[in-house]
Amino acid sequence: MLANSLEALDKAHLIHPVVSLREHERRGVTILQSGQGCFLTDSAGNRLLDGFAGLWCVNAGYGHKSIVDAAAEQMMRLPYATGYFHFGSEPAIRLAAELAELAPEGVDHVFFTLGGSDAVDSVIRLVRYYWNARGQTAKKNFIALQSGYHGSSSTGSGLTALPLFHEGFDVPGARQHHIPSPNPYRHPAGPDGDAVSAAVVQSFRDKVAELGAENVAAFIMEPIQGSGGVIVPPAGFAKAMQEACRELDILFIVDEVITGFGRTGPIFACEHEGLTPDFITIAKGLTSGYAPMGAVLMADRVYQVIADGAPEGVALGHGLTYSGHPVSAAVGLEVLKLYRGGMIDNAHSVGAYFTRRLAEFRDRPLVGEVRGKGLLAAIELVSDKATKAKFPAEARIGPRLAEIGYRNGIIFRAFNDGTLGFAPPICITEDEVDLLIDRVDATLTEISNA
Repeated sequence: MLANSLEALDKAHLIHPVVSLREHERRGVTILQSGQGCFLTDSAGNRLLDGFAGLWCVNAGYGHKSIVDAAAEQMMRLPYATGYFHFGSEPAIRLAAELAELAPEGVDHVFFTLGGSDAVDSVIRLVRYYWNARGQTAKKNFIALQSGYHGSSSTGSGLTALPLFHEGFDVPGARQHHIPSPNPYRHPAGPDGDAVSAAVVQSFRDKVAELGAENVAAFIMEPIQGSGGVIVPPAGFAKAMQEACRELDILFIVDEVITGFGRTGPIFACEHEGLTPDFITIAKGLTSGYAPMGAVLMADRVYQVIADGAPEGVALGHGLTYSGHPVSAAVGLEVLKLYRGGMIDNAHSVGAYFTRRLAEFRDRPLVGEVRGKGLLAAIELVSDKATKAKFPAEARIGPRLAEIGYRNGIIFRAFNDGTLGFAPPICITEDEVDLLIDRVDATLTEISNA
């Protein structure tokens, strides 16, 4: 009775992100009741292996009492402290210091946000301020990658390059541009990784030449394009883009909202290629989803220009009420203890095992590609392996995969084009990986026989 009552209230009042609103009114809500480790239990009592860590975020897994205790203790001691007007709190200060220690060399200043979308928006504002402070006021254009995702806010959604987030919203703006995705499976220069990298870097240079380098403010990219289908760029691509940005005097932004905190193995995916960005955006795994929080990590070379950008005593006019929220910061500090206390090591070892097990699906009839890094991966299904043809929209392959997977006791990201995305908690064991593989196998068998 309670579940039925909640479903009725949900249909009447709650607007869900990224759903067809009319379809949701017909379908109703799936109510999740509890979680432990890598597993969720819904209101009907079904126990599900969460192969997607909530929304790429519950990296540490569910049910850690130490995280709950840290939040409760901070709530009792000081539930809120503003970061405005020279005020602060101990958890926010300590978390900023730890993040600066973990970040790439020279990236040692932190501005806290509530999540990834407002982290990207904050970067956009700070990039504009930076160039204005340098007197290069024509630098207003931003370049991003097709298939990239940088939030769904009014500004960041224009840097996102997924049609769903553009149609009807009047984005991207005139100063937001996109170049081809470095997707070895889909790019015309593929599958050779070096050729794909060279082609996309050249596309970037061509776009900059078209706009004029004096008019380009920044380039933004994800180390792995998560919401675009878990697209893994060729090795060396990010480093090549960083070098091109430095050569052309364009700021280099790395969006680690999904890839941060052990998702690909190390704390930050920047470590794979020794990147030293001007800005890094983070969220999700920062608190393992236990509390809302994101952050902008800023290189000192950028900070110094921004700090000197206004006359003495004049404030930098950017802020958020919940920036550096002490409860979220206390959660973040405890989560980092868990990561550094063994989960990052687990992400490395079990991530390699996960990659090997997923590779077993490559020869399945509908599987076009299996790709990933660490505990971030995808299986892309196609209707024709020879031509790489995607499924027609009327096949509704994504919703069907989600439904079949759920019946088989597993949650994954079911993209509408037939790609299955995986991002299990980094505490996952090899035995749990085996269980995940078994349930994916059952799901692929069922969809193939449908």
